[in-house]
Amino acid sequence: MSRGGTFASIDIGTTKVCTVVGEVTSEDEMRILGVGIAPSEGLSRGMVENIRDATESIKASVEKAERSSGTRILSAHVGVAGAHIACLNNRGIVAIPDRTRPIMPDDVTRVLDGARLVSIPTNREIIHVIPRYYVVDGQDNVSDPVGMYGSRLDVETHIVTGIDSAIQNLTKCVETVGVQVDGLILEPLAGAEAVLDEEEKEQGVVIADIGGGTTSIALFIEGSVFHTAVLPVGGNHVTRDIVVGLRAPYQAAEEAKKKWGHAIPSMVDAREEITLDAFGSEGAKTELRRRLCEIVQARVEEILEMVVAEVKRAVHDDIVSAGIVLTGGTAKLS
Repeated sequence: MSRGGTFASIDIGTTKVCTVVGEVTSEDEMRILGVGIAPSEGLSRGMVENIRDATESIKASVEKAERSSGTRILSAHVGVAGAHIACLNNRGIVAIPDRTRPIMPDDVTRVLDGARLVSIPTNREIIHVIPRYYVVDGQDNVSDPVGMYGSRLDVETHIVTGIDSAIQNLTKCVETVGVQVDGLILEPLAGAEAVLDEEEKEQGVVIADIGGGTTSIALFIEGSVFHTAVLPVGGNHVTRDIVVGLRAPYQAAEEAKKKWGHAIPSMVDAREEITLDAFGSEGAKTELRRRLCEIVQARVEEILEMVVAEVKRAVHDDIVSAGIVLTGGTAKLS
C-alpha cells in the first residue's frame, strides 16, 4: 500500500485487463477511486504469449484507471492464474526452546519458513504459503498461537506454486509499464475475499472463477483454503464451439453468446430465430436460437463437470455443504 492509504491491483485475464485503484478511509473502510478496463492482447489461458502486446494492454488499462482516479499508479498487486498453477498442502514443525515464555511472532515466522521447505521442480517457484491452522502440543485447529504456551508448534499450510518463467514474463510486462509489482495473488483467492463469507468458508464451499481462457478454483474447508487449481477452459471455448457449430466469425459468435446465449436451451422458445454475420461475402444468415443455446449448454456442462471432478480429486464432495459460488465473465451467461 502506497502513501496516503491508496493502493492498486491489476487483474490480467485472457479477455481483459482490469486495474482498480482504491483507498482506505479513516474509518478503515475501502473506497474505489477508479477502474480501468482494456481488452487483452498477447495472453492465452492466463499466460503471456506476446510480451509487446500484453504490455500495451496493461498500459491501456493502467492509464484508464489513472485518469478515472486522478492518481498515479506506482505499484500494484497483480492477479495470477494460468494452467501452470499447482498446489500442495505441507506441514511445518518447530520446537519452542523456552517453555516459560509464550509463543512469539518470531516462532510463527520460523514454523512458516519450515513449511516452505518442500520438494518442487527447479522451474517452479512458491507464490503463496497460506497457514490453514496451527497445532500447539497436539491441540488442533488453533487459529492464532501467539501468546499460548507450548513446547512444539506445528502449522498446516496450503502452498501455491507456478512456473517461474510464466511469473517472470507477467512481472516484466507490468514493470515495463512503470508499475512495481507489490506481490502476486492467485485470482480465486482474491475473488474469495470479495464474495465469500466466513460461514461459507467454515462449512465448505467452492469458488469457481470462469474467465475467458481459464477456470480458477479455490476450495475452502473449516474456514481455510484446502485446494486450488486452474483449469485450461473458459468462455472463449464456448465462443469457439459456436464458431464451429454455426459457422460464424469469432466476433459474431462472441456477440451472439452474450446477447442470446443461455445455458438451459429448454427455457428458450424453440421457434425463435437469430441473425448472425457469416464468413466471406455471404452477409448475414438466420439460425435457431435454441441451436446456439444447445452448443453453449454442452460446453458449460463440461466446464462444470471438470470443476466437480477437480473438487472430488481433493475431497469427498459431501464436505462442501455451502455448494459452489460462480464468478468471472462467463458466469454472466443466462
